[in-house]
Amino acid sequence: MAREVTHEERGPAVLDDDDKGDDGLIYVCQCGLSDSKPLCDGSHNATTDEQDSAVYKYKNDDADGERREIDEIVYEDE
Repeated sequence: MAREVTHEERGPAVLDDDDKGDDGLIYVCQCGLSDSKPLCDGSHNATTDEQDSAVYKYKNDDADGERREIDEIVYEDE
């Protein structure tokens, strides 16, 4: 499965010891839906039933937003 997510940041995020969880690890969002990017907030749980062959768009890039299947990811420079 794939997901179209809009990113607005233009630079890197600096992570430090304050970003570590109770287990001493830092969890980085890979689904693109976290409200605390670049850190994971558990939003990926909304993606568990996505089909491997589909591409999805979540309304407002929000795990609670309506999910719809799209034909393809459209790149702005195309």
